[in-house]
Amino acid sequence: MQICDIPEVNKALKKEFQSHSAPIIELIEAHTHDPFCVLVGTILSARTKDACTTGAVKRLFALAKGKLFVLEDLERLSEDEISKAIYPVGFYRDKARHLKELPKVLRERFGGVLPKTVEELCELPGVGRKTANLTVAVGFDLSAICVDVHVHRISNRLALVNTKTPFETEMALRKILPKRYWKTWNSYLVSFGQTRCAPVHPKCDGCPIAKFCTQSKSR
Repeated sequence: MQICDIPEVNKALKKEFQSHSAPIIELIEAHTHDPFCVLVGTILSARTKDACTTGAVKRLFALAKGKLFVLEDLERLSEDEISKAIYPVGFYRDKARHLKELPKVLRERFGGVLPKTVEELCELPGVGRKTANLTVAVGFDLSAICVDVHVHRISNRLALVNTKTPFETEMALRKILPKRYWKTWNSYLVSFGQTRCAPVHPKCDGCPIAKFCTQSKSR
C-alpha cells in the first residue's frame, strides 16, 4: 500500500465500519456527548471485549446521582463499590483503584477540569497514550491518532508502516496519514480487526482491501 492509496482504503474501511455496530467508545460518546464519560469508558475497555465493557459501563454509570456520570460520583463511591460495578473487565481491581484516584489527581493538577491534550491526559492514573488519544479524538472531537493492537497490526499488514510497537505506529502515522483521517482511523480499523482482519486466520476471501494487503498476497 502506498500513501496515495489511503483515500481508497479509507473509503472501503468506512463502508465496512458502517455495516457493523460501532465500538463501545463511540456509543458512549453518542449517548452522553461527554468527554469524562468517554475517558472512564476507555479506561474500562482496555484489554476487554466490547460486550464486557458495555455491561461494566452500564453498571457503573447507573450509580450516578444525576443524568451523567461525573467526577463527584467517583469521589462518592468507594473503591470496592467501583470494583464490584465494573467486574469482570480485565484488571478490574487495578482499574477500580485508578478510577478512585482520578478525581484527586484531576483536582490537584488540572483544577478538576479534564485536559484536552494527550500529554496532559497521560498524567492521569490508568491513562496511557491509547486511552488519551481516544479521549481526545472521540470525547473532544479533536485530531488524534489512537493506536491499539488492531490499528498497529493492520497498518503493518497493509505495509503502510513498518513498526514494532503501537507507539512507533502512532508516530509513523502522524507523519503520513492526512489529518482528516486521524479521528476515524482507529474506529474503522478496530471494527475491521474485530470482524474480519483477526490476528490469526483473517478472513481474506472477499476482503475489500485485499489488493493492498501483504497478508492476503502471501496466502
